[in-house]
Amino acid sequence: MILCVGPTPAIQRVMVFPNLRVDAVNRAIQTIEGIAGKSVNVAKVLRSLGEEVIATGFAGGKRGNQLLANLKSQGANADFVTVPTETRQCTTIIDRGADTITELVEESQPVPASAYEELKRAIERSITDCTAVVMSGTITPGGPTDLYAWCTERANTAGAISVVDAQGAALLEALKAKPALIKPNRTELAATVNRELRDDAAVLAAIRELHARGARHIVITAGKDPILAFDGVNPWRIIAPQIKPMNPIGSGDSFTAGLVWRLVHGDHLGEACRWGAAAGAANALTLMAGEVNAEDVRRLANEVRVERM
Repeated sequence: MILCVGPTPAIQRVMVFPNLRVDAVNRAIQTIEGIAGKSVNVAKVLRSLGEEVIATGFAGGKRGNQLLANLKSQGANADFVTVPTETRQCTTIIDRGADTITELVEESQPVPASAYEELKRAIERSITDCTAVVMSGTITPGGPTDLYAWCTERANTAGAISVVDAQGAALLEALKAKPALIKPNRTELAATVNRELRDDAAVLAAIRELHARGARHIVITAGKDPILAFDGVNPWRIIAPQIKPMNPIGSGDSFTAGLVWRLVHGDHLGEACRWGAAAGAANALTLMAGEVNAEDVRRLANEVRVERM
């Protein structure tokens, strides 16, 4: 069982337009709706890859009920805390004419402090039976920045692989608990070390800095650019396959899912990143974030290049 922790899930709407015009009436040629948010995306992809998962976070209102029903329909276990705040909704706008993708993100809202105590109890109910704990996404406004540090401590104690995909204060706090792996993207890494990272050498220097601060393994994604990884001894460069993306939103989360999937089955970091890159690419071939076809993942894994630097 893999536990996916994320306080800020979302209902996700994807709208496709032939030619989007600003300040005009636009008619979508296709609209689909599903569930997303970083941790939910990780859970969905892990289910597609055959793993048992349990997702936890906050759910509120009609959208919260929709979130829970959708997770259940996909075979995922859910132990969410009910909060008075309505679960947020995000919208992806795909303009086929201009070949652009725009993400409209509804920010999360504060929840009562007591909700975080309930969330911790939910995490403790599951963590002892899990092989990995994946912590993804932002903390709600005013929430405890040390939540992922707390989760990491409990995961490490339980012998589970602790994975943190966050940035800023939440990531810096988590480093104190020595997570098994962190996976920010380059922008998030730069924000965490508070400086520009102009080239691979600068990224590797930042990676080693975070390793010294407690992260055992580090993976840095960068959209279409090569992924850099460090296992404490060896740096790796991973080059994803070339594809024509339909919607790349959620590919970073899908990468995390593929990576963790292989780590719990004993692959070394470079090989696990191969499957992470394949899952990220497979996600971009679908309209909805955090959804992959397992056959696409297996096919694309053969096209990923993994190089020891």
